[in-house]
Amino acid sequence: MKAAGVLALMAFGYFVIEVAYSDQTLYWASLILVGIAVFIVANGIFTEEEQFKASEKLEDAEDVKESKSLGPILKFSRPFFKRYVSPIVASMKNKNKIKEKYKRNLATAGLTNDLSTFDFYAFKLFLIIGFPILFVGARGIMGENWPLIYVIPIGVLGFFYPNIWLNGRMEKRQKEVMLNMPFVVDMLALSVEAGLDFVAAMSKVIEKAPDSALTEELEILIKEIKIGSSRAEALRQFSWRIDLLPIASFTATLIAADSVGASIGPILKSLSSDMRQKRSADAEQAGAKAATKILFPMMGFIIPSVIIIVFAPVAMDAMGLTGK
Repeated sequence: MKAAGVLALMAFGYFVIEVAYSDQTLYWASLILVGIAVFIVANGIFTEEEQFKASEKLEDAEDVKESKSLGPILKFSRPFFKRYVSPIVASMKNKNKIKEKYKRNLATAGLTNDLSTFDFYAFKLFLIIGFPILFVGARGIMGENWPLIYVIPIGVLGFFYPNIWLNGRMEKRQKEVMLNMPFVVDMLALSVEAGLDFVAAMSKVIEKAPDSALTEELEILIKEIKIGSSRAEALRQFSWRIDLLPIASFTATLIAADSVGASIGPILKSLSSDMRQKRSADAEQAGAKAATKILFPMMGFIIPSVIIIVFAPVAMDAMGLTGK
């Protein structure tokens, strides 16, 4: 609860500064409150540094790899909410519901190694205060008189922003998986027909294929098989993480072929062909939709501009405004 109290103390201090700046007593009192809060935070950081030192070393490798793609908001706020807010979320009574609600979404977005479900919910709670503090700070730095009532909708936006960001990452990662799937399945088919078993074929694909979300998921699949999971269970988890119907169909076909001992080489070739046809059909569908979507901007902006260019000189001449 210390973190929540510190954040509330800082927010209260900033609010008092803005509302009661004309009263010197309240002004200096608010500055003292902010100073105390900053001291508590700094003291907590230095006194608890040893407790987090080991975990930070373990995360350094992942941070170097992922920090460029996590976005500035998460990158700079994660040290604070992970240290102070996540323990509070982990002790909540409904923590199991939180875990079930966000576990699959984080896996689909490829964030399992970066954020736990508790960290993600802590991120949401942190931004309820973080966004308003940024708003007040920007208001003071820029010297604007924006109404402080905007703090309420900005706080609400802070709570829902992580969901919007997460959905965007999920969609982007799923598109990347589907884009690389036909090539990877072709390579799997060639490797299997060359005499490699399924795990060795996937290892060869990961080695030769360009880095992508799909190769990352295949690496996880191989690790699960090597630590003792059955091939069928590892494929089910692979499908569960990506959360796409074509991938679910792909894994179901491989599981069925494996259960009856059928050769998967021809099956992989057939699946690859089906995926390429599906991708072509999706591209044609997107092109057809684009023609409809561009109609509305054309009617709203392009056609009125053409009408003005064509008929404005005629209208001005008729009204005697051309200066002749």
